[in-house]
Amino acid sequence: MRPEQVEGLLTWVILGVILGGRLGFVLFYQPGHYLANPLEILAIWQGGMAFHGGLVGAAVGAALFAWRQGVALVPLADLMALATPPGLMLGRIANFVNAELWGRPTLAPWGVIFPGPAAQDCPPAFLMAEGCARHPSQLYQAGLEGLVLGLVLLWLVWRGRALLRPGMVAGVFLAGYGVARFVAEVWREADAQFVTFDNPMGHVVRLGEAGLQMGQLLSLPMILVGLALILWSRRGVAGA
Repeated sequence: MRPEQVEGLLTWVILGVILGGRLGFVLFYQPGHYLANPLEILAIWQGGMAFHGGLVGAAVGAALFAWRQGVALVPLADLMALATPPGLMLGRIANFVNAELWGRPTLAPWGVIFPGPAAQDCPPAFLMAEGCARHPSQLYQAGLEGLVLGLVLLWLVWRGRALLRPGMVAGVFLAGYGVARFVAEVWREADAQFVTFDNPMGHVVRLGEAGLQMGQLLSLPMILVGLALILWSRRGVAGA
């Protein structure tokens, strides 16, 4: 692509991330609240963005850009997937620094006491004199979604020449992120609106004592789409 096309792509993707991230949060996490207060949907400065919605928005923005510019969409998706893990890692580190999206209470020696409600709002068994220590799940996500996934993609590109197989890098990214997010959610505190007296783990799908959190539920389609892309890419190479 030409430099001016890259600038255009960034514009479309940024708009897609903002709109998709906000609408994803509204639809997946607090639909009742925003149905009653529709004007607050526009109040993005109050917080409330969903990664999965932002991903869909970025994909739509990239697809529109590719259609308008006559750029091949699948190779473009591969390049975007390859560039994404560093941003995810830095974003999760920022979550840790800002003491947001923290993990579940823990007695592990690497537990972190975050300031504010996170230090006090926990079961008595985990409450210490200094406060409530929690899993630094933001760092778990930074490592899995950013560092590990990024290294896997780099290995596929440099050693496996995956960019010569359109769809492979994008597929591995989608499936890899979905698995990493699914695993990391085990230690991440559920969103407050899903936590009730009879559902302390905040599961949105319950199977007895077990269940799925919203982040895990939304990651399942990513895994399936990613695996489908990988299979499509491999069959395309085999049939060439």
